Amino acid sequence: MIANYHTHTPRCHHATGSEEEYVRYALDAGIKTLGFSDHTPYAFPSNHVSTFRMSMEELPGYVNSVLSLRKQYAGQIQLPLGVEAEFYPKYFHGMVSCLQDQGIEYMILGQHFLYNEIEGIGSIGPTADPALLRQYCNQAIDALHTGLFTYFAHPDLMRFIGPETLYRQEIGRLCRAAKECGIPLEINLLGLAIGRHYPNPQFWEIASEEGCQVILGMDAHRPDFLVDPKPEATARGMAAQFGLVPLEDIPLKRISR
Repeated sequence: MIANYHTHTPRCHHATGSEEEYVRYALDAGIKTLGFSDHTPYAFPSNHVSTFRMSMEELPGYVNSVLSLRKQYAGQIQLPLGVEAEFYPKYFHGMVSCLQDQGIEYMILGQHFLYNEIEGIGSIGPTADPALLRQYCNQAIDALHTGLFTYFAHPDLMRFIGPETLYRQEIGRLCRAAKECGIPLEINLLGLAIGRHYPNPQFWEIASEEGCQVILGMDAHRPDFLVDPKPEATARGMAAQFGLVPLEDIPLKRISR
């Protein structure tokens, strides 16, 4: 891979390694562009503390760290500054405004919850409830139509175990929206490496039928993952199985003012 836009930091409370360690491993791997996209902070009510994302107080340090490394490694590697964000309609515009104020450059969509993490439920499942599958697809489609997301990370996160015909219907609708919006879908290398339920071959068969663009995303939560060739090889094999050719690089949809 010459570009990876899905990289975390310890600020999300479930990743390890300093930002500079990620940069050094990326250089060793021959990566030309390493986008940092840690889990975005959200301005939730004060009585809610999220356990898998950075806080608003940590955001300036995150920005300063990446920008400092950008200067330090200028001419060696590109270091875009982004976040991975859910689309929570109730809180979304306030979150985007905060990111813009801090100079965040791009977002990737990672829809980990339905509705939001305070009043909703997790997207991972498993579930056979058609209403939850429809809500996942509706919420993701609304996110894509904002025009603010560069790509959709692990779009097959929703683990639906109900009727296949319904899954194909709803995921087909989601994939058509991604194509219409020109937003690539990510084949997630971390999911492959640690045996998660995604990437889901059934999802990628549908994505291929709908003519979607795809990209590989490492979803790196530790620096040495960047130099492991096995997940990438497996992901490219899966893509080839369905006639998909991953994009090697993509233009960022800038959110900064």
